Amino acid sequence: MSASDRNLQPVSVPGDWTPASWRGRIASQQPTYPDPAALAQVQDELGRLPPLVTSWEILALKKQLAEAQDGKRFLLQGGDCAESFGDCESGLISNRLKVLLQMSLVLVHGLRLPVVRVGRFAGQYAKPRSADTEERGGVSLPSYRGDFINQPEFTAEARTPDPRRMVKGHARSAMTMNFVRALVDGGFADLHHPEYWDLGWVGHSPLSDEYQKMVAAVGDAVRFMETIAGEALHNLNRADFYTSHEALLLPYEEALTRQVPRQWGWFNLSTHFPWIGMRTAALDGAHTEYFRGIRNPIAVKIGPSVTPDQLLRLTDVLNPENEPGRLSYIHRMGAAKVVTQLPPLLDAIRKEGRRVLWICDPMHGNTESTSNGFKTRRFDNIRGEVEASFELHAAAGTRLGGVHLELTGENVTECTGGARDLTDIDLERAYRSTVDPRLNYEQSLEIAMLIVRKQGQLSRPAQA
Repeated sequence: MSASDRNLQPVSVPGDWTPASWRGRIASQQPTYPDPAALAQVQDELGRLPPLVTSWEILALKKQLAEAQDGKRFLLQGGDCAESFGDCESGLISNRLKVLLQMSLVLVHGLRLPVVRVGRFAGQYAKPRSADTEERGGVSLPSYRGDFINQPEFTAEARTPDPRRMVKGHARSAMTMNFVRALVDGGFADLHHPEYWDLGWVGHSPLSDEYQKMVAAVGDAVRFMETIAGEALHNLNRADFYTSHEALLLPYEEALTRQVPRQWGWFNLSTHFPWIGMRTAALDGAHTEYFRGIRNPIAVKIGPSVTPDQLLRLTDVLNPENEPGRLSYIHRMGAAKVVTQLPPLLDAIRKEGRRVLWICDPMHGNTESTSNGFKTRRFDNIRGEVEASFELHAAAGTRLGGVHLELTGENVTECTGGARDLTDIDLERAYRSTVDPRLNYEQSLEIAMLIVRKQGQLSRPAQA
């Protein structure tokens, strides 16, 4: 066993923890189910269904995240803001993979690092809301909390939380994972054939030439190495994909938390990489209590209101043994606040020697509403937060090891700006999100190119 492997072995699971111990804490952002007996029955059913991921996949991801902490990999985490049951379609799923593959190719080529690909899919069916109820025309109904819980139509029947929807969500997640695995095992991610990933835009996009030059350069490098080796490099014909979602709905997560043969402790087998949202990250809250006991690599969204002391105490609870690859912090400050609010957090973690993977979410802190009634994000603000985050980490002596993006492989117009300089008027053309605005495929690729350029700018002085 290597030294790095030994470092990945924590000592124990907390002795006072069980998958249900969160029930003794305040659980925010949970629906109120009208029939507790029906909820219990669904949890029992979920507990007997096959898991969605395996413990060895989870531990493999944890090791890769530990390498990302050390600057040996870069994390690309992306996908829809909220999945819907109706979007469990082969075309939509494959397009999501295509844009993540295109972005990862750009990152691998530019950063000269392996990329950890983590999708926001196969379980991103629950969303936090700012209010428990929504009012229209004097009628008040429960807020839509995602397809795991209720439906978006504004009727009493649709908005009543239904625990059976968790079973349906589990099935949709399983179908998504099955298709993703089949694509990957079938050579969909083969670096010999990046043309498989085309989304139909390559011929007319302003980014087309730059992307095609990267594809050609990667192809030349692959052919050169195969000429030297005298045979095909078979490890280039597939790429690992991992899943992630906000583990918001605790009854669902509890039901999928299990012990497995030949491993100690408990694993959340609903996803590889669960995270706690900013609204549910209270130190004494139910979500923190649940997360502290599972062996998965975990992440926490942190916003501009978090103090260094709060972050250190949260770190003590979630990663008391300073285990590599265990804990990631996804900072989502907003372009206007990141410069002032992020540095104290970086300094606190660095001075205490805590091992975390820092990830930038430039989406959630930059949401605004337009005069024509659309929720949007301006590309200039997204770009500004990414660039500032790289600079702030470099100044603090820490490392930005990944990005967390809400994106889609579809030709939507939900975020303004970018290569085509979309305006507020363009939002009316192809706005499809039911929750938050997403980068389209072109804007997503532009972010990947921007990351490469920014990292290059920061590394040049050190090489001089």
